[in-house]
Amino acid sequence: MPTSPSDPRPKPSQPPQPPADLAVVGAGPAGLAATVAAASLGLRVVLLDAGERPGGQFYRHPAPALGAERPEALHHGWGAFAERDAALAAHVAAGRVTHLAGHHVWTVVPAAAEAPAATPGPAEASPAWTLHAVAAPDDRPATVHARAVLLATGAYERQLPFPGWTLPGVVGAGGAQAMLKSGLVLPGRRVVVAGSGPLLLAVAGSLAAAGARVPAVVEAAAYTAYAPYLPALLRNPAKLAEGATYGGALLRRHIRLLTRHAVTAAHGTDRVEAVTVARLDRDWRPVPGTARRIPCDAVAVGHGLVPQLELATSLGCATRRAADGTVALELDARQRTSVPGIWSAGETGGIGGAQLAVVEGEIAAHAIAGRPVPAALSRHRARLRAFADAMGAAHRPGAGWTDWLTDDTDVCRCEEVPAARIREAVCDLGARDARTAKLLTRAGMGWCQGRMCGPAVAALAGEEPAADRRPLSCPVPLRHLAELPAPEA
Repeated sequence: MPTSPSDPRPKPSQPPQPPADLAVVGAGPAGLAATVAAASLGLRVVLLDAGERPGGQFYRHPAPALGAERPEALHHGWGAFAERDAALAAHVAAGRVTHLAGHHVWTVVPAAAEAPAATPGPAEASPAWTLHAVAAPDDRPATVHARAVLLATGAYERQLPFPGWTLPGVVGAGGAQAMLKSGLVLPGRRVVVAGSGPLLLAVAGSLAAAGARVPAVVEAAAYTAYAPYLPALLRNPAKLAEGATYGGALLRRHIRLLTRHAVTAAHGTDRVEAVTVARLDRDWRPVPGTARRIPCDAVAVGHGLVPQLELATSLGCATRRAADGTVALELDARQRTSVPGIWSAGETGGIGGAQLAVVEGEIAAHAIAGRPVPAALSRHRARLRAFADAMGAAHRPGAGWTDWLTDDTDVCRCEEVPAARIREAVCDLGARDARTAKLLTRAGMGWCQGRMCGPAVAALAGEEPAADRRPLSCPVPLRHLAELPAPEA
């Protein structure tokens, strides 16, 4: 749709001229490491990120107005991050990196015919790419052209619903940590931390150190599930020491660790007042007669993370089933996806933590620059990936968790779809997959587009969660779509 000179709508921001050697989407540990390494290797990089400051979800910064004197006290490995953050600033000052903060990339497509032609460069021969973004604070459109793209879009929390999970005071485990890191606030004064995965120990320790009382850490898995993966554990002594540190902090603060248990209900009127905790069998089914109540005013719950793949899957990148049951990208030894010209690093290739994300980002930078990947980086990645796979397998949700859902439990919060409707769609209406259940019940059609309820709907439908395939990875004003050039006939 053409615009007149008097049209008040914001015009698309101008892309770098000529196209960048590399566009990096996401400034978390993987994207930041890749950007700094690529710039050091001579590439011209555009870094796009939805946040105002680098660090992603892992290294959240308190708002400047809060006047935090020691933000590093709430983070693990802040020193290494600070060094890369300073290196990024130096590359930006030198003109090697363009950092576009507050930019939500909603699609990546092969460059349009009117885009500047790609010229030979250090990146592998590949199509030129166009990235479209919504830029804060006024939602203006922004366009970037690049010869190669690195997707470092991270992950979001996996939530398994339970009766009462919509009560005020129930927050994600990662959400509770984000509240503390960026807002310097606690979700409550007496917080039960529950779910599954190593993040729970870190969250409990942070909340307790900040003054909250943590009556219990409720872990659905059993740590004996790590036994088959002992070689991978022993190859990562630093990871074992990190876990021991978190465990020691729980002991010093007299925080109970209940393994093979789950929060199966939250109770309260205006907000959470208590939770029911029950022992689980090997398939994660609640064991009758084991339920107990724990008073609290908040619950921080999460069952690991889910790779955020919308940009990658819209491009047709191949995926695989990860050890934790989530869908991750299929990547080669140089972090390449199945689509030429598209690389990825970090949680998109399988949940593995910040250290692995940094290593993968540096490997991708070397590959995109046409340099040999240092053998030490490859060995480090292999060790960390083996450890990540062990964690994923040990904490993978068992199929029996759906037994704690009562019929009136809302599974899809956005559309207020209870478990009974989804079970009816499966048992009575013939739904045999999550998509059919979605069409029959509207579960997953709300604001979050299934990010929160997707794993639960798939489990109730009797299938593994599938990769999201959608043309837009975030909400986009219609005027942005109208202003796109018409495709060639």
